[in-house]
Amino acid sequence: MNLKAPEFFAELNLPFHDSAVVGNTYYAIPVPDAPLRLQIGFTETQYRGTYGGLRLTVMHVDRGTIDAVALSFADHGTFHRRQGPLKNRNMPDTFNITLARPGKPAWEGADLTGLRDAIERYTAVWFPGAWAASAPSHAVGRIAHKVPAPPATRGKARTR
Repeated sequence: MNLKAPEFFAELNLPFHDSAVVGNTYYAIPVPDAPLRLQIGFTETQYRGTYGGLRLTVMHVDRGTIDAVALSFADHGTFHRRQGPLKNRNMPDTFNITLARPGKPAWEGADLTGLRDAIERYTAVWFPGAWAASAPSHAVGRIAHKVPAPPATRGKARTR
């Protein structure tokens, strides 16, 4: 079963215009023409197909990873509302893609407010003013946008 990451990130309604979901990861350039980028991916648990939160990474186009933080679904009340029907299930503060109802996302019943607020606070540190400057309406936030290629650097190309 598919993780349906584009739909999950659309539900988060992040305000960054220059953004895209590639695979299971969200990429954004919160401040145009700045060297910092935002990457958001899912944190896996020890169980296959089960996710316990999000990992936010701030990357510099030349220097690589600058900072990273993990936001757990449990700490942000993401699945608090659905605890009742799932009280007997192992790891109720996670979502497991293999347990999703047919046609429904694995995060069905999630309250993304706390998680979104935490992302807003984190990005305010690294990208001051970017959240307010690029805050689109709800309808616009549900559309994936293409991220422009990073500017070419002078000198030697970085290799891994």
